[in-house]
Amino acid sequence: MSLDAVRPWRTIVRRLSRQINVGGVPVGGDAPIAVQTMTNTDTSDVAATVAQIQAAADAGADLVRVSTPDEAATRALVEIVRESPVPIIADIHFHYRRAIEAAEAGAACLRINPGNIGSPERVREVIAAARDHGCAIRIGVNAGSLERHLLEKYGEPCPDALVESALEHARILEEHDFRDYKISVKASDVFLAVAAYQALAEATDAPLHLGITEAGGLVTGTVKSAVGIGSLLWAGIGDTLRVSLSADPVEEVRVGFEILKSLGLRHRGVNIISCPSCARQGFDVIGMVEKLEERLSHIHTPLTLSIIGCVVNGPGEALMTDIGFTGGGKDSGMIYLDGRQAYKLANADMLDEIVRLVEARAAEIEAAS
Repeated sequence: MSLDAVRPWRTIVRRLSRQINVGGVPVGGDAPIAVQTMTNTDTSDVAATVAQIQAAADAGADLVRVSTPDEAATRALVEIVRESPVPIIADIHFHYRRAIEAAEAGAACLRINPGNIGSPERVREVIAAARDHGCAIRIGVNAGSLERHLLEKYGEPCPDALVESALEHARILEEHDFRDYKISVKASDVFLAVAAYQALAEATDAPLHLGITEAGGLVTGTVKSAVGIGSLLWAGIGDTLRVSLSADPVEEVRVGFEILKSLGLRHRGVNIISCPSCARQGFDVIGMVEKLEERLSHIHTPLTLSIIGCVVNGPGEALMTDIGFTGGGKDSGMIYLDGRQAYKLANADMLDEIVRLVEARAAEIEAAS
């Protein structure tokens, strides 16, 4: 019997959206929620940009967005697309010609901001280029760059204004029989973004790309994104996501996956359940978890690992994880395998032994799959 059957309170019913294809990555429908990030290198520096894309892909990114602000960037995009391990999304602002050039360069998707791409005629030219070159399009509405007529109508960025902007531009795509598009309605204000996405989810069946834009640094941005993106995902809304951080793009990918993992929507790598530590701890929990996260970062196989400092919650947490270690003995603790006590282990040997156990279990799972 599945967990959903015995624990219905853990079930998320996803909004039914139509599915599009972004360079071979399915987006929408019943496809896994895609995680993306964006490079912050000078796009014309092909080597640096490809290296950052590769690092993001190694962390699990399904898609990577690259800014194309000038002709030098779109020229470089040809080689970047060729060398990238994942589909590339071209980020377009202000000049519609960059969108056409990016499509010709092999971008899998064009992200356009309706507030600054230009006239409907120019948008039509972008649509034609996307169709000719097999590109998807993301309509990227942002509270910070809404069209003037909507700001005059509503007085300020608000959920209705963001949704109206998105639907206006979706209508242009639909009028030209172009349906390979997804939509985002981002804002830095969590309440504004969430309300806009909720309204948009009811107004269209297009796939939705989630994000809290300009969320802040690693800690602040992670919290804001987890609250905003997490609440939408919990409600079944969202088909792709980007966590926008003033940090290394790899961190955006890691946080994105952690949000999905916390809701059981995607599983990748080792999920470490650990206590915050206190005076009862039988070993340095915080230091050990930091070392384990580093030593186990190469594991992609979904596994659960509990690292608990004492016997108050340790045995109970170990019951629900693949591998566990509970402290409490004199300079030693107990290893649990599949929820059962296995053997005592000296604290001094803990790090290497747990890494060995996790690697062995991951290898077994991979061999059996």
